[in-house]
Amino acid sequence: MRELHSTLAFSPTVPLDGVSKLQIAKLGMAFTAIAIILPFLLYIYYDYLAFISLGPGGTPPTFAGFLQVELLSFFALRNPYTAAEAPERLKGQPGYLDSLEKRFPPRPHTRGIAPHRQITQKASKDDFERLASAIKRMGASNPNLLIGTSCFEKHGTGLFSISPAKRTCKGEICHAHPSDGSLHLTLHPADARTVLEAGWGERHPIARGGWFERFVPGGFIMCYAPRDEREVETVLRIVRAAAW
Repeated sequence: MRELHSTLAFSPTVPLDGVSKLQIAKLGMAFTAIAIILPFLLYIYYDYLAFISLGPGGTPPTFAGFLQVELLSFFALRNPYTAAEAPERLKGQPGYLDSLEKRFPPRPHTRGIAPHRQITQKASKDDFERLASAIKRMGASNPNLLIGTSCFEKHGTGLFSISPAKRTCKGEICHAHPSDGSLHLTLHPADARTVLEAGWGERHPIARGGWFERFVPGGFIMCYAPRDEREVETVLRIVRAAAW
């Protein structure tokens, strides 16, 4: 009788112990998966919000557009402050900027690829209006230039050349960003070097040339937003040089 009681008391605990250990193992695996996946999902979520916060640009403000930019980010320049090597046909040729005074440091912080925006030291509303109005007058007064919707940005105002030396997106010379006051433009390699060395801008993250020219030209530069009237004049000198 004692043996039967011992058997009945012991037998149910064997499978229960086995199931309990299996459940604990599965629960541990679930917590491990959550611990790995959740931070990744949060990173994607906040990175997507940062992408949207940059405002409209050349890439649709959708999750698919975000994924496209994330893919391009793997090929972003490590150092956007150094000039690219000039094409063979332009090596040794002078640019169109005689000189450029140094921009008072520090450089602003920038973010993104498409859109690519300046997030500190933004232009005031008045300074941007001066800049935008001057660019429009430039297009209206020069028969070789015209004003239209930016080909790169798909919105906003762009300045175009009827017969540019370097064919870009429909001959676009530059476009300015109302959200921060910065500009994107394509400069002669010598002028791009001058602008970079004087601290007035940086290369677009994927301005690498070659295959990436389907997105932006190899000499694509961000010119930083002017912080006062004097800087507006300097930025306009850079814009005029872009009409090469």
